[in-house]
Amino acid sequence: MERLVNTVRPYAWGSTTAIPELLGTAPTGEPQAEMWMGAHPGAPSLTPRGPLNALIDADPVRELGPATAEKFGPRLPFLLKVLAAGAPLSLQVHPDLEQARAGYAAEEAAGIPVDAPHRTYKDANHKPEMICALTPFEGFCGFRAPAEAADTLAALGVDSLKPYADLLHAHPEEDALREVLTALLTADPAEMSHTVAEAAAAADRLGGAFAPYAVLAHHFPGDPGVIAAMLLHHVTLQPGEALYLGAGVPHAYLSGLGVEIMANSDNVLRCGLTPKHVDVPELLRVVRFEPADPGVLRPEASPSGEEVYDTSIDEFRLSRLVRAEGAAPTDLTAATPQILLATAGRPKAGEITLSPGESVFVPAGEPVELTEAGTVFRATVVA
Repeated sequence: MERLVNTVRPYAWGSTTAIPELLGTAPTGEPQAEMWMGAHPGAPSLTPRGPLNALIDADPVRELGPATAEKFGPRLPFLLKVLAAGAPLSLQVHPDLEQARAGYAAEEAAGIPVDAPHRTYKDANHKPEMICALTPFEGFCGFRAPAEAADTLAALGVDSLKPYADLLHAHPEEDALREVLTALLTADPAEMSHTVAEAAAAADRLGGAFAPYAVLAHHFPGDPGVIAAMLLHHVTLQPGEALYLGAGVPHAYLSGLGVEIMANSDNVLRCGLTPKHVDVPELLRVVRFEPADPGVLRPEASPSGEEVYDTSIDEFRLSRLVRAEGAAPTDLTAATPQILLATAGRPKAGEITLSPGESVFVPAGEPVELTEAGTVFRATVVA
């Protein structure tokens, strides 16, 4: 079992205070957006024996266990993060596994450098993910019913939004959503900038349920993603609640602190709210134009007291253990690799005491017992 030293990524949208408050450190004044825990080569966690990805590369069967290594290959299948949004993240979707493999192969064959700004597929893996709130956490997730989105556009009273509202009343619903998103992303930039400005002024004036769109426009003036977000569910998670984001589901995070887990991939197709490249044809191929409830997840308790966030994904399994003072030890020994992250109290994993924000990597089969009071998130796989 190894205590991890983790990298904090300073993306511009990050909160300047949330991660320092969790860690009990002084803010630097700079944004601190994501703390990565895992073996991703972009920012692998460090252990006393070296970078975690190097340890796994040296002996994947020992570190991951034979079942995990056979099922997923010689790499840790998931990446765990603490995410702190102080400003909106880009509106985005992720491909499924078949799309990722095909897209990656095509860009490799075309000779597009993997770090090129217009490159879409960074690897050949899919990127299902889940965010679990540590504080109230606000975002957009999944398409609303088109008629409901049309009512939002109409309520703003902006003439240039009327054609989009009319399109949303077409049938079938999937075609209506596709037509509107396509129209938004291919509109004349100057005309769209004017439409967004008018919509933002109206949203600011109306307030209430419209206020988040004014916030988006403040950060991304003229961006078609402001209007695209009106097609989606606005969701506020309470601490302990989670969202699972499968392939093709458009989403964006606005604010809050959470624990995020995902398959070990960096494939993102952006729809808006970003100065980065938007590959419209590929985006429209990947997006699933299906109105659906965002499906807020609440953990399901097990007899051991472990609360599991149930998904259909094998690359990761996230659970939470909230331990009271004097509670009996919890045996977490497993045949799969684990990362244990403390978010409250001072729980002990074996002999290692964890303060909030600290974590350990537990190799497959390594005995580990959780003691003392505190809250621990447990990340592992289904092998």
